[in-house]
Parts: sequence; C-alpha cells; structure tokens
Amino acid sequence: MFAKRLFQKAAHHSQHHGKGLLSSEELDFRINVHYGIPSTASIIAFDPIQRLLAIGTLDGRIKVIGGDNIEGLLTSSKQLPYKYLEFLQNQGFLISVTNDNYIQVWNLEGRCIACSLLWESNVTAFSVISGSSLMYIGDEYGLMSVLKYDPENGELLQLPYHISSNSLAEAAGFSLSNQQPVVGVLPQPCSSGNRVLIAYQSGLIILWDVVEARVVAVQGDKVLQLKNEIDSQNNVDTTMLDETSPHHLEEKEISALCWASSDGSILAVGYIDGDILFWNTSVGASGRDQPAGLSRNVVKLKLSSSEKRIPVIVLHWLANKKSCNHCDGQLLIYGGDEIGSEEVVTVLSLEWSSGMEAVKCTGRLDLTLTSSFADMLLIPSAGMTRTDENAALFVLSNPGRMQIYNCVNLSSSTSLPEKELLDSAVNFPAGIPTVDPLMTVAELFHIYGNTEPLSKIAALKQSSSTLTLLGSMKWPLTGGVYNHLSFGKDNSIHRIYVAGYQDGSVRIWDATYPVFSLLCVLTTEISSTDLIDSSASVTKLAFCSSTFRLAVGNECGLVHLYNLCRSDETSFHFVTENKREVRNSAQVQGLKYGAVFSLLNSGVQALEFADGGTKLLVGYKCSRIAVLDANSLSAAFITDSVTSTSSPLISVLWKAFAFGPAKSKNPSGSKIPDNLAGEFLFVLTKDARIYVFDGNTGKMICSRPVHPKKQSSAISMYVIDINAPDPPSTNREHLPKDDSNKLPGEHTTQGSTRCNTEDHSADINLSGECANESFVLFCCQDSLRIYTTKSVVEGESKSIFKVKLAKPCYWTTAFRKDEKLCGLVVFYQTGDIEIRSLPDLELVKEYSLMSDLRWNFKENMERMISSTNNGHITLANGCEVAFVSLLAAENDLRIPESLPSLHDEVLAAAAKAAISVSSDSKKKQGGSPRLLGGIVKGLKGRKSNHVTSLASTSKSDFSHLEGFFIKNPFPEPSTTADELEAAELDIDDIEIDEPMPSASTLSHEAHTKDKGKKSEREKLLDGGVDAKPRLRTREEIIAKYRNAGDASSVAGQAKNKLLERGEKLEKISRQTAELQSGAEDFASLANELAKAMENRKWYHI
Repeated sequence: MFAKRLFQKAAHHSQHHGKGLLSSEELDFRINVHYGIPSTASIIAFDPIQRLLAIGTLDGRIKVIGGDNIEGLLTSSKQLPYKYLEFLQNQGFLISVTNDNYIQVWNLEGRCIACSLLWESNVTAFSVISGSSLMYIGDEYGLMSVLKYDPENGELLQLPYHISSNSLAEAAGFSLSNQQPVVGVLPQPCSSGNRVLIAYQSGLIILWDVVEARVVAVQGDKVLQLKNEIDSQNNVDTTMLDETSPHHLEEKEISALCWASSDGSILAVGYIDGDILFWNTSVGASGRDQPAGLSRNVVKLKLSSSEKRIPVIVLHWLANKKSCNHCDGQLLIYGGDEIGSEEVVTVLSLEWSSGMEAVKCTGRLDLTLTSSFADMLLIPSAGMTRTDENAALFVLSNPGRMQIYNCVNLSSSTSLPEKELLDSAVNFPAGIPTVDPLMTVAELFHIYGNTEPLSKIAALKQSSSTLTLLGSMKWPLTGGVYNHLSFGKDNSIHRIYVAGYQDGSVRIWDATYPVFSLLCVLTTEISSTDLIDSSASVTKLAFCSSTFRLAVGNECGLVHLYNLCRSDETSFHFVTENKREVRNSAQVQGLKYGAVFSLLNSGVQALEFADGGTKLLVGYKCSRIAVLDANSLSAAFITDSVTSTSSPLISVLWKAFAFGPAKSKNPSGSKIPDNLAGEFLFVLTKDARIYVFDGNTGKMICSRPVHPKKQSSAISMYVIDINAPDPPSTNREHLPKDDSNKLPGEHTTQGSTRCNTEDHSADINLSGECANESFVLFCCQDSLRIYTTKSVVEGESKSIFKVKLAKPCYWTTAFRKDEKLCGLVVFYQTGDIEIRSLPDLELVKEYSLMSDLRWNFKENMERMISSTNNGHITLANGCEVAFVSLLAAENDLRIPESLPSLHDEVLAAAAKAAISVSSDSKKKQGGSPRLLGGIVKGLKGRKSNHVTSLASTSKSDFSHLEGFFIKNPFPEPSTTADELEAAELDIDDIEIDEPMPSASTLSHEAHTKDKGKKSEREKLLDGGVDAKPRLRTREEIIAKYRNAGDASSVAGQAKNKLLERGEKLEKISRQTAELQSGAEDFASLANELAKAMENRKWYHI
C-alpha cells in the first residue's frame, strides 16, 4: 500500500502536462529518412539530365533516387496507384496521374505537391513533350488536350487546344461510328514537338501536325493487308507475303506502342491479342492512299504461334547508332507470349536493310524474371539524354525488386550466352540492403565524446573507387546534391546505424545526417574448423561508445568482439568455457575482431554492455547467461538455466541498487539478505517470468520469479526511475566534461534504448531513496504492468499498475524527454501504434503503419525495429528502411536544412546555357557542338571517354508551340458556310492592345458536355451528311442583322463608328513606328552581341 501511494505521489509530483509526463502536442510522427524501393512499386520514370529515377507505387508514394545514397520519399494524401509518371526534364518537377484522374505536379526541391488538377473524364493517355512544360492528355471520350505547368504561379493551365476523335476523323476524310478512347499520345522524334501521334483503342493511328494543323498520316483504319509477317521464334525473316487475306483492324485493340526508329518513321504497336505490328508513319505512307494489295506500310510480328497469348503490355525501342536508315535496333517487349508461359522480357534484334519490305529478326533473347513484372525503362548512359547502345535496362518487379542489364550485352552481335547474360544481371544496389543479403537485426546507436576513430574509418571509405556495374558501365544515377556540407568543417560522426545479416556480415553506416554513408563491412573469415559457425546468421548487436567496442552475436552462440578504434589487429583471442588462446587473424582488409567467445552452443538472444563497457552480458536461447569481462577477454561466470520450462530468454538488464530490509523469505528456505545492495541481473524469459541474479556471482537471489497470473507471452521490460534525472549512462561515464561535439537539440541522454533492454541498465546509483522510487515496467502481448523494483527482487508478483491491451502487441520501446523517461511506444500486429505516457500508461496518441508508412505488419518484423532514448525509431520492412521521429521538438538530423536536394540548380543552369550555345552554334555552323554531355559530366565529377551532342534535341525552344496551343484547331462553327465565305477583313475587327487568349485552369466542360451527341456542324446541317444549306429570305436576314431604331439613331451610330475607326488607325500608325524603331535597335544590338560572342568561349557564358 505504501509503495502504491509512493508511486502515485511520484507520478503526481512530475505531472506537468496533464496526465503523465507527455502530452499529444509534444508528439509528431514524421519520416525523416527512407531507403529502398517500396514493395508496391509499379511504374518508373527518369530525368536524363538530372539523372534521377522516380518510382511510383500503388499506395500513393513516389520514391526518387539519385546518386551516392541520395533518396527521397514523396507521399500523397491519396493512397491510390499512379498510372502515369513523367519528369519535366531539368526543371525540378515531376508529373503524376492517379487512378482517380488527379494530375499532380510535385516540387522536388520542396518535396511536396505544387498543384493538382482533377480531370473530369478518365485519363487514358499521357505524355510530356520532352524538354518543355507542355503535356498531352488523352481521355476516354477521344479528346486530346494540352496542359502547361506555370512554375512562377504554381498553376497547371489547361490550354484551349483540343482535338476530338470526330474532328480528327473529319479532317482525315472519314467518319467514326462512335467516339474512341485515346490510348496513346507520342510526340514524334526529330520534329521539335511539331507533330504528335494519336492512337485510339480501336486501332486507328493518326499522325497530326500541330503547326500546319493537318493530318500527316493515317494507319490502322478499315481493311489493310500485311506485306510481311515475321515469326520471331525462328529468329529469321520468313517473308510470308499475304496480299489476299484482309486483316480487319477495327476490332484489334491497342495495348502498347512506341517509336521503333530514331527519326519517327516507324511505329511499333502491341495489341491485346498478342500481335505486334510495325506501321510506317512517314509522309505519304497513309494506308488509305495505297492501292489494294500493294500496302507496304505494315509488318506483323509474332512472339508465339499459340492462339491464346497474353496482351503486349510494354514496348521499348533501343536504336542502333550504326544504322544508316535509323531503323535498325532492338525491340524490348513484355507480353505477347503464350498464356501460362514463364514471365520474360523479350529482346528482338531487328534489321531493316531496305525498308519495311525486307525486315529481319536477327536474334531473340528472353530475360527470365525472378518475380512478377511491374515496369521497365531504358536509362541512357551518363551524359546522354537519349537511349544509346551503352544504356541500361531497368526491370521493375514485385515486390520492390529491380534488375539491371547492360544493353551492350543484349545486342545480337555482342550478346553473351543466355545463361551468362542472366547471371550478369545486377540487382539494384540498395543504400541499405535488406534482402540481398537478408537483414536479420539492426540497431541505431548514439555516439558521444571523441568520434575520431570512426572519422578515420569514414575517411578511408571516401577514398574508395566509384561504383561500377556490369563490367565497365558506371552507375547511371548520379542526381541530387548534398546539403549538410554547408554546416562547416565538423565531420564528426554522432550516430551510427548497424545491421547484421544472414551471411554473418555486419554493415555500419554514418547516420549523422539524412544521407547515410557506409563506413565499413565486417565479415567473419573462417580460419579453423572450430570457427565454422562464424558465418551464421547475426541475431544480436551491442555497442559501447565509451570504448568503441561492437559485440555481434549469432544463432550458433558465437560472440565476436570488435574494437573500432583499431584496424591493425593481427591476432585475436579465442575464448571457450574451458580455455583461452591467441590466434592469428585472417589476412583481410578492414576491421578485424579482437576476440571470439564460443561458450555455449545456443543462439544469442540478448547482448548488452554494462558497467562502463567493462562487462558484456550475453543471454542464450537455452536460458543461460554469461557475463564476460571485456577488458581481460574472459568469462566471469556462466549461470545454469534460469527456468525449468526451457522457455527462451528475451532480455537481460543490469542495475545497481541499495535496498532496505527485506520483508520476505525465499520459499525454498534460503533467507533473502536483510540489506540488498550491489549489482543485479534482471532476466526476462518468453513465458513472461522475471528472474533476479547477483551480478557478481551469478547466483539467483530469489527462486520465485515474478509473473502474471494469466499465462502470457513477454515482449520487454524496463527499469524506470520516476523522479530521478537521467543518470550517467554506460556510454557517458568516461567522456570528457566538455563535449563540444554534441549536436544542437540533443539532450544529455544515454546512447540507446532497444526493445528489450535499456542502456541505463549499467547505471550505478546506491542511493536508497532513488532505489525506492525505481520501478520495473513489464510488457506482455496482452498487458502492461508496473512493479516496484524491490518487489521484483523479492519475488512478489503483485503489480501496482496494470493496463490490459485490446489487441496483441509485438514490440515496445521507452523514450525520454527533458532527461526523464516519459513515454512508451507500443506496436500492434494490426499495424497500429500507440504512444502512452509514463508513469500512468495513459494513451496519448495513436498512429498507423498503414496510413503513415503504408506498411503492413510482417512476421519477425520486430527484429528489424530499434530505437534511441530520444524517440528515434528505425524500421525495416521488405526492401524498405525508415527512420522516424516521435518528439516534435527533437531535430537531431537538422531537417530540413540537411536534407539532400533532389534538383541540382547549378546543373540545370549549366545545361540550359549549353543548350543555348549549342542552338546558336548549330545555326552558324550547321552542326551541333558536343557540349551538354561534357558539361553534365564535368559538374557531376564523372570521367568519360565520350560526350554527347543531344543539346538541341534534349531541350529545345517550344515557345512556338504555345502560340498554336492558345487556340483551338477546330473551333466550333458559329456561322453558316455562306457567311464564312462572305467574311471580309473589316477594320472594326481589329483589336489593339488586347491580351492574347489566356490559358484556362478550368476543366474542359465545354468540350465534354456534348459528348455522345451530334456536333454543332451536324446540328446546323440538320444532322444529315448529305443535307445542303438553305438560302435564307431577305426578311430573315433583315430580322437578324438590322438594328432597331429610326434614321437619326442609325446616323449617330455610323458617326461613332467612323470616329472609332480613326482612333484605331492612329494607334496602328503609332505602334507601327514604335515597332520599326525597336526592330532597328534590336538588330544593332544583335550585331554587337554576335561580334562580342565570337571572341568568347562557351564556358565564359
């Protein structure tokens, strides 16, 4: 009763935020760092100038990946899939289209949505005009529209330009029975954006010229006959001429398409029946203009002879630069194979020696996928803005896997044997590997005081070579810019992230800033038969920042002890239960372990440094405990099994107390000492029992364990000091008094708090008053309980506080605020997260893995969750690793200042300057200087043997297109044909100083309200195609155009008209003079600038 009053008194004394020591206003669940490809990844995009890869998911997230571990996560409030994803190249914006037809513009610099627009109809096609801010939108009603993003005002503008399927069909000279959904919109290569190909679901393909407002070519309509048919299975041209059997393409639905030539003269189209047709889209190649039986504009390709084939899902073209006809290359295909066949990406090598009449398939290669296909993309090599022979093929599969192929090896002339090629595929190199190799345990540790040893390791790592893949091919993703370099010369390491893997290796990262840097990889070299278990799966990690010792335990019972201060170890101590000997270390680079403990043949379940890092506590799966002397590298003692039920051990805590007289006796007959003082080991087993041992001798103090009455499964335990300030921790005992390396915002707290133990377990405080205010927090799957520490030592199972949980939990951690233990985090198997205050265990706030991280709970997920004492939690799930913060006032990572920039403004400005110079030089010299690639590589610090000349094509001036997009190419008729023919230019029609027609941000209601109805032209002509205009009578014309009023009013109106005309003529005259004067001045200025530029180099610009 006294203890309960004392507990309530202590809780009341420290209660300054309502209940407990924590309030909801002090909490803010936020994702600080995210690594890895989400498991729901479904679509990819690439910026060839900024060298950034974007990955869209099915749950509303977008992952952006650059170089040197620079990654960013964009999260939409809508948990919906993205069906289209494209960059506005070199502009710092990313466009996404969701399944509910929201068009979103993401600001990469701000990592947020700049603006969004809801499209009223279903978006069925989307494409960005490369190098511009203009976008084509196709919808389910056959309407193609144009959007423009205005970065200055942050608006997504809908331009007046619209093309309906009916209008386009009428311009082409035929009619459609019904409106066809647009399934593809592709700007034609080498046309400066002037031409766009529009494909409809029914198979109709139209090449449209925006500038000339005319149809250039029509394919796929009505009845066309095939010239050639290629069977790719035989890898040869079968040359099967078929001029008798018509192929009705109106019911042949398009499922995928891409350009199959570098000049845009050949189009590859995939269909839902598995066929692939090559269409000639050059001028004059329209199938309607060819005589029957002489069509040379279409070639059919079959991947399988089976009647039932899967639809062609994705098509990509890789051009062969050596080709003289711009058509030779490789077609990359997903789909088209027999239903039920193995999932593969097919690569066909095609040659068009003399046009479409002699196309040959010279090689076929099937790339077998390890999991289900999601998307694929060709990534140009460094410095290139278009795909080239040295490009890389990125294949995305589920869940969140990415394989990379070197396209040089895919060529039919240089291809490797199929097995060798498949083996050469590289898995996407994750910033923090979780799957390859498989991560089994991970911890986040704080480092205080002297960080020089780790800084030396970091310096060695930075001098390593640049990442290369697939032989000599360099890593193509180099985008992003570090920002933490602007914080000064302090390169100290204040946090490390340590992960253990199934192959026995351990990786250590510098986690001081949001961009993690790999410091070293620790491997266990087997030098003798008794160390054959060294490569077993890692199960536990422990680190002491005062001694820079790292302990690694594995599932075979071995404990490796590393000294991170020394990398010149030539020998190590091998310690068993009966002997200790010195052995020579393996001749390997990097850090080597200083000792190996092989005491018990049982998996390590708990690992903890204590007493200033001089002791190492090891808990084994067989419920035995070993206390090791980290200085002498020997075993102090090993206990017998703590339980007769052989329940696995979960955690071990080490504390030092001084208690008052004991009030009970051990049931076994041995009397508990009257005055308990010294070091104690608290041991928790899986069957929810707490045992207490003497920390010096290993003897059990009380054989009666503390346990709940109802059988339960234990999760963790903590020792809490309610009123006591944060005591000196193991990691701080030997630190200098002046700790100048501490980051702003970091409290003087201990190094790490993990799911089943706390670092302050090594704290020594022999104050009886403090011991009386010490409590044990016991967390089970179904309940949370608090006991006095003294009652636990005496074996009394009566809790002073208890909370029943409504659902089973699987992981917990305690955290501090203002140097006091204030909160408990509870993770549930449903994915819910609760934050409870201490000491009253009141619920303060709830979060969800699904809503915040978009994760589902997975089995054994708790092994990859760790935490620190200030509310930082690290989680790993699938290929993803997330670092989140809980306390709103905590900002150790200096976010947002330290976040890497996802848009390199210096690179963007240099690329624009190079393009401008390239355009001017091309006009003068008739060729394009090779500038853009060289500038990009120079800014990125990448060496290369070649540069590119794609400045003119990667970023052109599309201002001329905007002049055409501000008006509708097919305006709705408002007058009859007779009136249009009679229209003459009238001075009254001239408007002076009037603004250009502005783009509207409103939806396209005017173009969708009459969908499914007759056009205005049909209404005007009574809906009949053969109807003729009716000549109206004189009375009808007078009634429509004659103004009402007498003769005097008509004369007054005529006078006013004349005055208005005179004013307009005067304005026109003045403006003409001004324009002429301005033109002369501009010409003079241009001549002077040209002379000055001739004497300057491009890099002076």
